[in-house]
Amino acid sequence: MTHGPGTDTPDHRGRTGLDRAGRDLDRNPDIVVRDVELTSQGWHVLRRTTYDYRRRDGRWVTQQRETYDRGNGAVVLPYDAERGKVMLTRQFRYPAYVNDHPDGMLVEAAAGLLDGDDPLAAIRRESAEELGVTLGPLTHILDAYMSPGSVTERLHFYAAPYTPADHTGVGGGVEEEGEDIEVLELPFTEALTMVRDGRITDGKTILLLQWAALDGPFAAAATTR
Repeated sequence: MTHGPGTDTPDHRGRTGLDRAGRDLDRNPDIVVRDVELTSQGWHVLRRTTYDYRRRDGRWVTQQRETYDRGNGAVVLPYDAERGKVMLTRQFRYPAYVNDHPDGMLVEAAAGLLDGDDPLAAIRRESAEELGVTLGPLTHILDAYMSPGSVTERLHFYAAPYTPADHTGVGGGVEEEGEDIEVLELPFTEALTMVRDGRITDGKTILLLQWAALDGPFAAAATTR
């Protein structure tokens, strides 16, 4: 068991017990958690977990995995079916930039961490902050683990209608949190073209745009082309 900030004493965010996550898991009889080590805690948390795993042939083996815990999140695709538009964002993403993206400026659907809110409240918060828009009824599309090999985050996917009258602010994100977000209102057909030609490379955004074309508000138009 580890000791120090984030475990038995509060860390810089007032958190304790960060090394206890996963210790009591028992939903899978083929997994027995033996130890959880807190290896780093910045804004988010990195853990190294040791567990016993029963293979398909019946043999037990001991494995270690590092997991990055940033909490769960939510993402939304606002759409105006009458005008054939969607709202997206563009912002700098250093992890993409350091891994071969030309300039790190990613086109994405508005998203954010739940930060203690339920997904619906989080989406309405992020839409107001990032897009400057008040959304109509939210439709839950699906939940997905986007990088399950190492990141614990479960992402809640939504779509919602909007109209020009629903713009209630300028968006752009929260400057105090370092955000500098450009709001994009694009024809849906152009957004799909941007997926095809590689200008949109963000996975959650691609998934939502494909849903909109196959099962969502633009499905009828897609089948008549």
